[in-house]
Amino acid sequence: MTRSDSERPRVLRAAVDADRDTVLAWRNHPDVRAVSLTTHVIAPDEHARWWGAALPDPALKILIYEEPDGPAGVVIFDLRDDPAVWSFYLDVAGLGKRLLPAWLRLEQAAVEHAFGTLGVERLGGETLAANKQVLALHKRFGFRETRRYERLVDGTPQTVVWTERGKQ
Repeated sequence: MTRSDSERPRVLRAAVDADRDTVLAWRNHPDVRAVSLTTHVIAPDEHARWWGAALPDPALKILIYEEPDGPAGVVIFDLRDDPAVWSFYLDVAGLGKRLLPAWLRLEQAAVEHAFGTLGVERLGGETLAANKQVLALHKRFGFRETRRYERLVDGTPQTVVWTERGKQ
């Protein structure tokens, strides 16, 4: 008996070197760059340097989110500070109309992974204030706004919202 797509588990798995170029393509999508804290197109050599340093770092967890038909997003946890910091983005072009459901599933999987597998006590992250959809999603998953501040994003002042939640 085979499972339907809706019954197949969505998973987070450790990124491997073979994921590097796929993650770069997701990150460089114009819709992802528009809501990122750095909006320039990341060159392959710049990404390769970051990837080469980040992947083996035990304080950084780079995870690939997979839908039943393959990789669909990336989640990054930075465990160097308290609270741990996280970020994510999805394969905007590949998911198409499935983007919103994948967003929900990715956030659920990431929160469960952070507080379960990684054992963090608090998790926080930065979101541009203009990115109201992600802020609403974070609220749905128990994150609360703790502060707002200005930050230069490619030379332009932008309001950033810090959201955080504890283990529940």
